[in-house]
Amino acid sequence: MIWDFRGPASQKIAEHHEIHLKDYAQTENIQPIITGCTIVSEMYAMAYLVVDESIMTKTREALKPHRGQVYNPN
Repeated sequence: MIWDFRGPASQKIAEHHEIHLKDYAQTENIQPIITGCTIVSEMYAMAYLVVDESIMTKTREALKPHRGQVYNPN
């Protein structure tokens, strides 16, 4: 699940959003907790949370990500 942030504050917002994603994952006992923040440019950053397909719908409805894609660790 991916959240996109644009504008001059995008990096700080994405970093802060990742904190909330980690908190959610701990509260919901999502294992393993895989989150991150990727800075694409000065004006674009994204935060993400990886969840198992079995809880994807529930988590998507709760967190309302901007978009999603299948996670490939390689």
